[in-house]
Amino acid sequence: MPQSKINGIPSHGDFVKSVAAAKEADYSNRPSYSADNSAAFEEMKAHLLQMAEGVEVLHSFINDHGQVFDCIPIGQQASLKGKNMQVAAPVDIKLPRTEVPAQKNLMQAPLKAARNDKFGNVMQCPEGTIPVRRVTLDEISRFGTLREFFQKPPGRRGRHPHLNPPEAPTDGHKYAHAYQGVINLGGHSFINIWDPAVGSQVFSLAQHWYSGGSPLQTAECGWQVYPQKYQTTQPVLFIYWTADYYDKTGCYNLDGSGFVQTNNAWPLGGVLSASSAGGPQFELEVCYCLVAGNWWLYINGTSAGDAIGYYPTALYNGGQMASNATDIDYGGETLEQSFWPPMGSGAFAAQGYQQAAYQRDIYYFDSTGSPQPAVLNPQQPSPSCFSLQLSNDPDPWNVNFYFGGPGGSGCE
Repeated sequence: MPQSKINGIPSHGDFVKSVAAAKEADYSNRPSYSADNSAAFEEMKAHLLQMAEGVEVLHSFINDHGQVFDCIPIGQQASLKGKNMQVAAPVDIKLPRTEVPAQKNLMQAPLKAARNDKFGNVMQCPEGTIPVRRVTLDEISRFGTLREFFQKPPGRRGRHPHLNPPEAPTDGHKYAHAYQGVINLGGHSFINIWDPAVGSQVFSLAQHWYSGGSPLQTAECGWQVYPQKYQTTQPVLFIYWTADYYDKTGCYNLDGSGFVQTNNAWPLGGVLSASSAGGPQFELEVCYCLVAGNWWLYINGTSAGDAIGYYPTALYNGGQMASNATDIDYGGETLEQSFWPPMGSGAFAAQGYQQAAYQRDIYYFDSTGSPQPAVLNPQQPSPSCFSLQLSNDPDPWNVNFYFGGPGGSGCE
């Protein structure tokens, strides 16, 4: 299939040439440059060139927030390129309802044939291809090393909201979340989307965690405001995984090997529509389910056509997540050192609908794959900054909670 004509943005080929020709001196005087040394810069550069090697880009476009996406064949993404692996076929997942109620607040898939970018490029990838966000040297060199770029919390080991072994750091992460220790094959909720103001702080997010094992292993998803990484103050769709408590494994989205994307309608790392106080609300229906050896991710439905892609259980090297998770967890997280950004909408949980962020219709899949209402343990360890109120209401809310808060200092 020939590459489509691209208007207004560099072609992928020109982008790769610019990376190959780049010198550290071209970047080291930029205020955002943070690479530890020349060797770190060269490793970052080599990673981008390796990701692009042998990749045929059939189309490219730019969204309203300056993010460029390249459409590449499914088999050429990092997790499959050069490997003799057959792409798994998605399956239907059934939830405990006979009819799916209308979801007026659902954010629709952003990529469609009827939508063009500001240069007239169609914002849709051809059949058989997926959208991959174009990571630049400017973005990646905002981190000290390539490993820091891959880490969920830059420059430090990660932390899980309700697991804190002695060797884990205790500073920086603040949560309002609800969890259950239970053998599971994934779970489901609707996540309300907001755009909390993250300035010089690190990030604010709302997500699912499915986890287990020692060292901890996870499959994660949700929305995140992370300006250092995505160079936008808007929420983006993100996924993450680790097989060793965020130490040497794991990465976001398609930034490295791990996730196998199969759906061309949802760009990982792409900007999402945010809710407004007292106004329109936007949400994503998100579901992970371990089926036939893969942790499948579904968005806005649980039919095969709603599957975005999967984490192969082989990523977990025979650890706990290779067979099932032992914890489900839902909520918000912020990261900083002394002055934390807002979480959710920035409003406390008690302010309720159209003011506070929420997650609703929370289920997990038991060891047989049957959906079960979650029995959650709410946690708000920093109530002066972030709160959470758990409830169980009639369908379509079912098990749900409001969460969030303004952040600030003194959040211990």
